Amino acid sequence: MPKQTLKSVLFLLTICAGTVLLTPASGYSQLINSVNKYKDVNLSGERLNKIDRYHELIEYFTGFTFFQPRHKVSPDFIRALILAESDANPRAISCKNAIGLGQIIPSTGREAGLELSKGTIDFHNVSRARLSNLSKEDLYDPAVNILLTCYLIAKYNYKFNGQLALVLSAWNAGENIKELKQGQYAPHQETHELIGKVNGYYLCLLQQKKTRLADRRG
Repeated sequence: MPKQTLKSVLFLLTICAGTVLLTPASGYSQLINSVNKYKDVNLSGERLNKIDRYHELIEYFTGFTFFQPRHKVSPDFIRALILAESDANPRAISCKNAIGLGQIIPSTGREAGLELSKGTIDFHNVSRARLSNLSKEDLYDPAVNILLTCYLIAKYNYKFNGQLALVLSAWNAGENIKELKQGQYAPHQETHELIGKVNGYYLCLLQQKKTRLADRRG
């Protein structure tokens, strides 16, 4: 396997935790192809402007430690996921009825909202009462959708020990699929494409941030 390919995959798997090993699974070559497809992607100014509309919400909700002390979801990872899922369109809806910026299924959103409403965190722009009884329409609200996206990614990150291929498998295919119970990522091409996109977009966002910092210091 080319070193750059391995580096891209392992980078994806270690962004929220310590070093982990990629678990073999069916469709491995397809996953590698998807990672390679997007590893040198460049996000246009137009797309960056789209996601920048939600800068304050993303920074706010990624500031919470939902499951582990001192373990927060990366804001740029959430940006990458939103761009990959909806291209930062809050009114997006998929053929599978996934809704909004993070493309959340209503049943998943209701369950996550109920869990959050019973927790100890109060959010200044999404009330406990609203979280306890989320409707399909609520998922079009950027504040609600971004909160649920951050919470669910934190949940899956905790559940799957920071292995991002598993985290994104849970996000895309469901957290209770048989492959995840066996420590393997989902074998679906759609999931592999999402992993590749998120990996590529995340790397691009990090590089752009690094470049901006260097320019300011220069």
